[in-house]
Amino acid sequence: MGVSTNGPEEVAHSARPGLDVAVVMRRRAVSGPLSRWQAWQWTPVDVVPNEVAFGRAARPLLQSSDEQRWLFPHLRVELFRDDAEGYHLNLVSPAPCWFVLWRLDEESASDTLQLARPVAVSLSYHDAGRWLDAQESVDQLPADPDVVEWLQAFASQHYQPEPRRRRRPQSFQALTDRFGKPASVSTSKTRGEP
Repeated sequence: MGVSTNGPEEVAHSARPGLDVAVVMRRRAVSGPLSRWQAWQWTPVDVVPNEVAFGRAARPLLQSSDEQRWLFPHLRVELFRDDAEGYHLNLVSPAPCWFVLWRLDEESASDTLQLARPVAVSLSYHDAGRWLDAQESVDQLPADPDVVEWLQAFASQHYQPEPRRRRRPQSFQALTDRFGKPASVSTSKTRGEP
């Protein structure tokens, strides 16, 4: 996947670096005991560069009795300077990846087909964490080396690790009781001791 950092896809939308992508979703029949509860399972299978020929509407790529693949074009992935740590965390993971947030489409609910529509795509661990905390459906897909290189250039320019603060040794901290009031320790003998 060729990625340019100053191509027309970036200038046309905003001043932020970004990419227009499309997501391929797969719907496959579930077999075995799980099929009692769920006849079909949706998963994203690929994130590809968006092309004008894709149009704007979702369209089927493959349809068989066991599997369907749908293309969902025109999703924007933008990089934000204040999320550079999230990109850095993705880059230092064993396999840098795309994070795809998807939902079952209520509008397409019918007896024949309910589409699982990608809502957002990100390269940030922070975005993925927020989505998962909100109990959304989020899947990971490996990022192409060109995308990883592009992301690395952005993170290198904008990510500043927080400086480590030197911890004050425990012996120099003020002594307090369990209520937070100043306490003192005495080494002198108290009455009644020999």
